[in-house]
Amino acid sequence: MERFFKLKELGTNVRTEIMAGLTTFMTMAYILAVNPGILGSAGLDPYGVFLATALAAGIFTIAMGLFVNFPVAVAPGMGLNAFFATTVIASKATDNPISPSMALAAVFISGIIFLILTITQIRQMLIVAIPDGLKHAITVGIGLFITIIGLKNSGLLTVALDAQVTEVAKGQFTDLLGFETVFHMGNLENPSVYMTIAGLAIISVLMVLKVRGAILYGILLVTLLGLLPGIDLVNLDSLRNQEWVPQFDQLNFWDFDFADLLTTGLLVAIATFTFVELFDTFGTLVGTANRAGFFKDKEKGKKLVGKAMFVDAVAVSGGAMLGTSTVTAYVESSAGIAEGGRSGLTAVSTGVFFLLALFLAPVALLVPAAATSAALIIVGVLMLQSVKEIDFSDYVIGIPAFLTITLMPFTYNIANGISFGIVSYVLLAFVVNLAGDKKHRIHWLMWVLFFVVIARYAFVGSQG
Repeated sequence: MERFFKLKELGTNVRTEIMAGLTTFMTMAYILAVNPGILGSAGLDPYGVFLATALAAGIFTIAMGLFVNFPVAVAPGMGLNAFFATTVIASKATDNPISPSMALAAVFISGIIFLILTITQIRQMLIVAIPDGLKHAITVGIGLFITIIGLKNSGLLTVALDAQVTEVAKGQFTDLLGFETVFHMGNLENPSVYMTIAGLAIISVLMVLKVRGAILYGILLVTLLGLLPGIDLVNLDSLRNQEWVPQFDQLNFWDFDFADLLTTGLLVAIATFTFVELFDTFGTLVGTANRAGFFKDKEKGKKLVGKAMFVDAVAVSGGAMLGTSTVTAYVESSAGIAEGGRSGLTAVSTGVFFLLALFLAPVALLVPAAATSAALIIVGVLMLQSVKEIDFSDYVIGIPAFLTITLMPFTYNIANGISFGIVSYVLLAFVVNLAGDKKHRIHWLMWVLFFVVIARYAFVGSQG
């Protein structure tokens, strides 16, 4: 096992890798509960979605570990599953409604597109095309994005509307004045909020004391504390009410409807799935690879991420075949990397835990949001360390890096951050190159992405 995963070469061991895999699983396990609810609202059978989620995450995360030797896990992506559901739901009021089976077919096709882009090396060229400063900015932006997820899931960050707002239509947004805000601190008397703070304190103290497994121990301790009377964050009723033995006959396997694929709604859906997943996956893989130190050798890092992209492309179509929305690399993998995970054994361990969740679903769903939220906030601290690698005094890099970093969490979308970073870098570098003060390299693929991004926002629009 040590030779297969090159554990000594990577400076790790079996115990560390398994602990890291368990940490990654526990920070991702929420998807087992959330995904069925989201896709269930679009008309898919929730239990079938649960099975597809666990199987897709398990099978393709193990594949990532075995074939790439990379400590990154994959699962149906948050945001992409919401877009899947809203696409189906919103279309019901139109003359050409999109069924869940048609939407799954769109996801399947987007996976085929990814596979072609990966085989032709186009996706891998992104690693060479994007400047190092932007790569580090992607890592930092994802760190803040993870932090926002943790703050939101815990209730420490809340959203409140002004009392004068009487009605907001579902799916619509309201404009605020410059001095107004919808973000507020949550109620500190809420058990989820104060237990998240407790989790932050526990993990922080353990990390300061250099305790290996600090994040995992913090998750476990908060889960145990959640059982105490008066806190009640852990509901043991799930041990009695949930299915222990998986009912595979309820799996929506190969549930595709390829009819009317050329309708405008489905073409837009395919384009959006492809665009968002392209940048989401790229950002996550580069960010986690940076955090794990793989880009110290740039050529090695490039090859590693290239292989990971191939597995990711197969996972998109494979997940659709199983009956779930787009499968993507998970930023929560950074939690396992922070615990010392450096090899594919971390991913294999995470994948095995997902497969075991098929039989232990009630146990897997016991971990409260407060426990995983604290872990995600701490991971944000770790990923923010890459900010010191960015030269903000060079505005050609500094401004695009700043836009990349800020737009990811504040628009709640990794792709938005990367998009604005690319467009602003190409524009500023082009102007500076014309002025002749200092030459900045603009890879030809950056020009392609420049126009693709502009076309995407012009013709497809933003997703909130």
